[in-house]
Amino acid sequence: MPYVRTLFITALLFCWSWNGKAQSQSKMETQQRDSLAISQILENAYFKGIYEGDINILRPIYHPGTLLFGDAAGKPYAKTLEQYLDGVKNRQSVKDSGKPFKGEILDIRVVNSIAVAELKVKMYDFNYHEFLSFHRIDGKWLIVNKMLSDVTQ
Repeated sequence: MPYVRTLFITALLFCWSWNGKAQSQSKMETQQRDSLAISQILENAYFKGIYEGDINILRPIYHPGTLLFGDAAGKPYAKTLEQYLDGVKNRQSVKDSGKPFKGEILDIRVVNSIAVAELKVKMYDFNYHEFLSFHRIDGKWLIVNKMLSDVTQ
């Protein structure tokens, strides 16, 4: 009888361990898929939209209540999404200015339905270090907060 009990406990531990690995693998695959989705949003919409100054590309990737904070040229920066998009719409685009532009993803961290992307964005004469907070709403990743700092100084 002790042999049967030992065999049973061993089988339970094996199944528990195997199930845990399967769940861990599944969670990792989900995080990788979500990270890739956010990366595609950044590459195909965020960087493209700010480079071209196209708010029709930018608006769909933001939650309507998004707030933007930080500093630019040593001055405090605080805007609602509408103020930000109005500024993008009414400035000369980086593309039309002939000034340098480069967007770089440094890191993306995903935890369930939230994520943070760390970026470097060189545009005009600024070098921004940015943190974008994302939230998955109705299956779609949206920017819900943007923080930036001009590190040129």
